[in-house]
Amino acid sequence: MTALPTSLPPGPTPPSGLYFGWVIVAASTILTLLTVGMRMGIGPFIVPLSQDLGFSRSLLSSIVAFGMLCYGLGMPLAGWLVARQGTRRVLLLGTVIVVLSCIWAVNARTPWLFFWSYGVALSLGLAFTSPVAVTPMISSWFTRQRGMALFFLSTGSMAGIAVMTPVFTFTIARWGWQYTLLGFALVFALIVTAMALWIVRDDAPEHTDLTPAEQAARRERLRTMAGQPAAPSLRFAQAVATAPFWQIFLGLFACGFSMNLLGTHGVPMLMDHGFDAGSSAGGIGLIGLVAIFSTLGLGKLSDMVPRRYILAVIYLVRGLGFVGLVAVIHHWQLYAVAALGGIVWAGSIAASSAILGDLYGIKLVGMLYGCAYLGHQIGAMISSWLGGWAYEQFGTHWIAFGAAAALLVLAAGVSLLLPARLASSAR
Repeated sequence: MTALPTSLPPGPTPPSGLYFGWVIVAASTILTLLTVGMRMGIGPFIVPLSQDLGFSRSLLSSIVAFGMLCYGLGMPLAGWLVARQGTRRVLLLGTVIVVLSCIWAVNARTPWLFFWSYGVALSLGLAFTSPVAVTPMISSWFTRQRGMALFFLSTGSMAGIAVMTPVFTFTIARWGWQYTLLGFALVFALIVTAMALWIVRDDAPEHTDLTPAEQAARRERLRTMAGQPAAPSLRFAQAVATAPFWQIFLGLFACGFSMNLLGTHGVPMLMDHGFDAGSSAGGIGLIGLVAIFSTLGLGKLSDMVPRRYILAVIYLVRGLGFVGLVAVIHHWQLYAVAALGGIVWAGSIAASSAILGDLYGIKLVGMLYGCAYLGHQIGAMISSWLGGWAYEQFGTHWIAFGAAAALLVLAAGVSLLLPARLASSAR
């Protein structure tokens, strides 16, 4: 294993032969499980919050929706802070905000106090500990297997929804929502603090995860380029003004639109089409279950073929899946479409962040990923509203789900136009 910088605090010693970057990925995946699990696992809290605080479900939904936007708005700030202060400090800052906001939320008794504590402050803290905060670090530790590492990180999102939702359901039923929120804050603080102090390392080895042959090839390439003028590095404002950034932004907008539409309106849509509640929930749940395992295969594939092709296939298959979900009439059709959709469900965010790193370099990837992910959250907000409004106005789910399919197909076409490299990449 490549020697680690001695200036960093002592941490766990990985087994002989294990590249330390994978320890960082594993810890970051657990962090993502907790962060996304809390942000996306609000369902078990709705009824007890409504009963205890006397808030209507419409009011709570509005607070949650605004929280999703704050979560998205906090990500560019998190990326900016990571680039200037380092991953460790941003994670510790986010942890402090999460703990304080949870304490504030359990003591909030008015809509405005709950809005500021749970909707705004908690969302900001979670944004500082989101995948955006660790993506630059992981990207710097991996060159040969960068796609695999980032795809592995994305499994934490699927696992967060799959694991934290039943955990919250159990703990709320046993101890109530206040102790559940405080217990989460305690566990979150212990895990993230340990990770930040002993595992987080921004200074990657010089040759990252390259094999000796690849290291020799890189040295030869650098010698060949030594006499050539260096390509000018892009600044953040210049990078945002380039077409590939907005192509990624559009794709993530379609991703957020489709994912939140399915999460919010998927089960009601299937029930409106004659499926019982158990089958509807099982079909949607199957998507997440398949995604946990399929993401690893996509990650391996993304290091073997151009990532833009992987991204285009993900969007295209997902778009066809949305058409299929509205059209299914038999249970076997539902499960077949769900299994197919699950194969490509979690790969778009990982592929997008990897492409941003490939095109613009490690120094800018955190800020660019945070800004592009804002498009994901904007799409999520719009689809949440459109799914309910369109069904109430026209009595059909085809408008919202058809819009998701069209956006995904468009995103697939735009992804194919992404360049293989950027001449003035900030590497």
